Amino acid sequence: MRLIALLAFACLTGAPHAQDKLPLIKIVATGGTIANTPSGRLHAGDVAEAIPQLKKVARLEVEEVMRVGSSAITLEQWLTLARRINEIFAREPEVKGVVVTHGSNTVEETAYFLSLTVKSDKPVVLTAAQRQFTTLSSDSPKNFLQAVRVAAADEARGKGALVVTNDVINAARDVSKNISYRVETYSSRDIGALGFVDDDRVTFYRAPTKATGGFDIARLQKLPRVDIVYTYADADGALIEAAVAQAKAEGLVIAGFPTGSGTPAMDEAVKRVIAKGVPVVMTNRGGMGRVTETAARAGEKRPLIYGDNLTPQKARILLMLALTKTRDPPELQKIFETY
Repeated sequence: MRLIALLAFACLTGAPHAQDKLPLIKIVATGGTIANTPSGRLHAGDVAEAIPQLKKVARLEVEEVMRVGSSAITLEQWLTLARRINEIFAREPEVKGVVVTHGSNTVEETAYFLSLTVKSDKPVVLTAAQRQFTTLSSDSPKNFLQAVRVAAADEARGKGALVVTNDVINAARDVSKNISYRVETYSSRDIGALGFVDDDRVTFYRAPTKATGGFDIARLQKLPRVDIVYTYADADGALIEAAVAQAKAEGLVIAGFPTGSGTPAMDEAVKRVIAKGVPVVMTNRGGMGRVTETAARAGEKRPLIYGDNLTPQKARILLMLALTKTRDPPELQKIFETY
């Protein structure tokens, strides 16, 4: 009996001591389905408390920077979030990584913005959910747990911001949400996942090669306005002209045909706004493949910046940040080739 009592005492006293040795992960919550229930939104701390497995992975500190549906998140809130994460890494060196809980609709955009603006090489892992926290077969608890496991993994360092859902690790630059409600919605399409989160370990099979963290937003009060114009059969240039003349866009992204072009009427409108000093980035609406000048159209010398394989929404983010540094088209093109 005495031996049993001593073993029980050792377990009780050893557990807190063992947890002290676990890595410290900061949870920075923004809202979204991952913290939502049919009766309302939960505080991220309540979500964490409801997942007992977390206590075996890391020590958690939870703070809510905002509580907002991802469809309503603003550029000002992006700036706030990036500044807070930079502040955490600068002032709290014991923090091994940050997990950002987020709504699913814009998590890919927030992730890419953070990948470009967070100055530390420590992991920033975003996660989201397709099903509310307390509903049948919710993916919220598992995604939360797996995101913390990735943030605590030594191998996650130096890979920019990551999106972790459904046991898959995707790079912020490459990932997109592709299905409305199914849990396998996130993928990096033709680029592929970085790795996986299995029961026994976190495994990375590759690392991103594009640069991260190149933009300083510490003193930035607002971002330049950049709008996206979608290409479709027989589209004219009215929306391009209106974005500049009426909305006062400082840059444009064209979601072009998959070959990287607009209609002839759009091309003429693009030339007119570029002549006014407004940079225009060409991407493709298909979501996969690089966009570049083709041999067939090289003679036209279209005055465009090419968005490589970025989706239109990612190209918008990069152009907004790039315009805080330069408006020179060759320099902007170099930025798109770098990031």
